Amino acid sequence: MKKVFTYLKPYSLRMFFGFTIKVLGTFMDLGLPWVLAYIIDEIIPKQKVSFILWWGVVMIALSIGARTFNIIANRMAARVARNTIETLRHDLFQKILSLSGTQLDHFTVPSLETRMTSDTYNIHNMIGMMQRIGVRAPIILIGGIVITSTLEPVLTLVLIGVMPFLAIVVYLVSKKGIPLYTGLQLSTDRLIRVVRENITGIRVIKALSKTSYEKKRFSDRNDEVVSKELKAGTTMAITNPVMNLLLNIGLTLVVIVGAFRVDAGASQPGKIVALLSYFAIMLQAVMAITRIFVIFSKASASASRIAEVLNTEEDLKTQQIDRVDSDYHIEFHHVSFAYTSEPCITDIHFGIKKGESLGIIGSTGSGKTTLIHLLMRFYDVTEGKIMLEGKDIKSIDKQELRRRFGIAFQNDALFADRVYENISLGRELPIHRVKEATEDAQAAEFISQLEKELDFKLAIKGSNLSGGQKQRLLVSRALAGEPEILILDDSSSALDYKTDSLLRKAIRENYKDTTSIIIAQRISSVMKLDHILVIEDGQMAGYGTHEELLKNCEVYQEIYQSQLMS
Repeated sequence: MKKVFTYLKPYSLRMFFGFTIKVLGTFMDLGLPWVLAYIIDEIIPKQKVSFILWWGVVMIALSIGARTFNIIANRMAARVARNTIETLRHDLFQKILSLSGTQLDHFTVPSLETRMTSDTYNIHNMIGMMQRIGVRAPIILIGGIVITSTLEPVLTLVLIGVMPFLAIVVYLVSKKGIPLYTGLQLSTDRLIRVVRENITGIRVIKALSKTSYEKKRFSDRNDEVVSKELKAGTTMAITNPVMNLLLNIGLTLVVIVGAFRVDAGASQPGKIVALLSYFAIMLQAVMAITRIFVIFSKASASASRIAEVLNTEEDLKTQQIDRVDSDYHIEFHHVSFAYTSEPCITDIHFGIKKGESLGIIGSTGSGKTTLIHLLMRFYDVTEGKIMLEGKDIKSIDKQELRRRFGIAFQNDALFADRVYENISLGRELPIHRVKEATEDAQAAEFISQLEKELDFKLAIKGSNLSGGQKQRLLVSRALAGEPEILILDDSSSALDYKTDSLLRKAIRENYKDTTSIIIAQRISSVMKLDHILVIEDGQMAGYGTHEELLKNCEVYQEIYQSQLMS
């Protein structure tokens, strides 16, 4: 929670004024029963209507003042909560964007989504309520005890005797509540993961008639969330009836003792009425405090989860490493990498010069895309090093490094926006450059047939386009920035052979100074490139030109025979 409270510092002055106004309004509320007791015991016996009217006006003024001050303070509290969470969400989002691949794998995307949404919402509720009820309820409770002790010390002792029991209940329940809400949020993460997987793969699920299976999966996760929510809610709900019971026992004792004291002439009716009024509003204050503890327990669990992300140290720091002379644009020096304990890439070494092209081919899961993730430094290598123009990529600022690339993954993201925005992607590229990129990517023809062409708005994930059209838009995005290094990660798998051939020809002719890395399943997509790297089970099975590999690489020969000789 300490991390969250640091976000309140810029609003400390506004919170101070809000607290001051809230305190004044609360004191006005506390003054109403006292004035009522004074009217009953002192004014009415004098039988002067003018005095009664005048004190009636005082009560009205106190009531209006209390409501006005409370409204102003509540609005200030809402503004502080809104602005604080806006800043917190912004910083959390920035932190998420800066997480490495390893850190993203650790937190998982569904969990990060939950932290950005429900966890920040819990903290928003807590900040707002602490400024509203968190100020008012304790003042009502403490101020009520002080005022009632001046009116009827004996009866006040009855209420004070109940307080230790109330404190014990709150402490015990809140101690159990925070771990329960932490577990609830983790279950919510798992539920969101199932929902995301089902929404993303809904067509596959329907096509394979797996809806019943997925309903069962969702039902299990949903039942888990409901069970933990019920347990947490039931535990925290104990405070309300128990505290209500204790306070009502105290109130009953006050009525009985008060009746005897009035009958004995030791007290006055007005004071008893005032005490009952104070006990009523104090009961409401105690109930409000129980709500605060419930919300605080939720917020505390959420704050810990958010702080875990915000406090995560950057693990891909830029290092000071001397540059070396090199004839190569990109070099892999005996690179190995492991996502877990088992290595998925082992001893990869090659080099390509500026303007040359490299094809990477291999079976599914052999580690082709992992090489790209390492090159763009989404992950750091376990062993070896990757050089760019003689500089270890660890010595290059990540933003500077990644600006050099134009990349199109096979299943990359398309957004519910215009075609132009999906290609430019915030880079504010000139229209003529976007059009040139669409022509090179063989996308210009189908874009010209769309309504409004570049202003045509795509559906979410580009669902109103075919697979081949989506891939050509993604390639257009990669080409539009005229990158120093072009990476196409199996981004032509949905293209027919003619379109694929025209795309490769356009890249050869129009991007001669661009170093290209093409990951493909088809030999036809890489056979004319300067170099071809064959990957098998994370290891180099071959490296060379098409002709060289046909002579000395059995894996490449098998792929060639299965694709082109059949």
